[in-house]
Amino acid sequence: MKISEFTSPLSINTPLLIAQVKEGVTNTGSPYLSINFRDNSGEIEGKLWDVKEKQSAIIKPGKVMNVRGDVITYRNALQLKVLECSEIEGEVDMQDFVFTGPYTTETLKKNINEYIKTIQNQDIFRIVSDIYRTYEKEIYSSAAAVRNHHEYYGGLATHIYGMLKLADMICTNYPYLNRDLLIAGVLLHDIGKVIELSSTPLTEYTLEGKLLGHVSISQTIVKDSADKLQIDSEEVILLRHMVLSHHGEYEYGSPVLPLIIEAEALNFIDNFDAKMVMIEKELRSVADEEFTMRSFALDNRSFYKHNIK
Repeated sequence: MKISEFTSPLSINTPLLIAQVKEGVTNTGSPYLSINFRDNSGEIEGKLWDVKEKQSAIIKPGKVMNVRGDVITYRNALQLKVLECSEIEGEVDMQDFVFTGPYTTETLKKNINEYIKTIQNQDIFRIVSDIYRTYEKEIYSSAAAVRNHHEYYGGLATHIYGMLKLADMICTNYPYLNRDLLIAGVLLHDIGKVIELSSTPLTEYTLEGKLLGHVSISQTIVKDSADKLQIDSEEVILLRHMVLSHHGEYEYGSPVLPLIIEAEALNFIDNFDAKMVMIEKELRSVADEEFTMRSFALDNRSFYKHNIK
């Protein structure tokens, strides 16, 4: 049974991925574990009360374990009262426990490569093509974030593809934008996430990610590619500027503010795609005519799910 099928009350006995584990102690001094469980249909929080040392030693993030317990309702949300977590013998198909997006890897590769082919400026085209050849595997398997938006296998490429479609429409509406620069900015703005974030099943920040951040890593990748290709032109500076400024404001991690019109457009496109995905994900968890839980990533707002068709 999948997490998306859980209802309350319900007894379950099913394999789940351990996504996060936190230790706690009750008011009476009894140890417990707060566990975030996941499969490819959703997530649910669980509590294992009066946990024994033997159990605590084997329940670790990244493991798929057989979970026996009861689904209950707590504070208007489903929660799992865990009775036992046991080891699973043999192989498990991790695709059953990893979030995936709406597109196959093949579809993303085909459509993104079509956009790359439309870049007419040869310096920009060569840099983008070189980077996408070098990091092809990582680009199409990486998540775009640890949480909040596109936080799944292939999420980075899905985010890029969504932004490319927006950029195309915006260039049609505002023909004075340099399309090559904007398309390349979309393709390169988050490229550093292939180094900043670890691979699935549990996406986490790497040492480089924690110490350098994807913005810095991305612009270094662009500079290194240009140096390798012996391209020393204004286009390289503009691409690096777009990468460095794409978060839009100092407080959001941009070391510089957007100072060319394409960089300003890139910031809006990036923010728009991320926000729409985050809000839609929140709305999926509630019924019509209800409000979502408040989301810190969305300015602590709760969103109303109307039923207008």
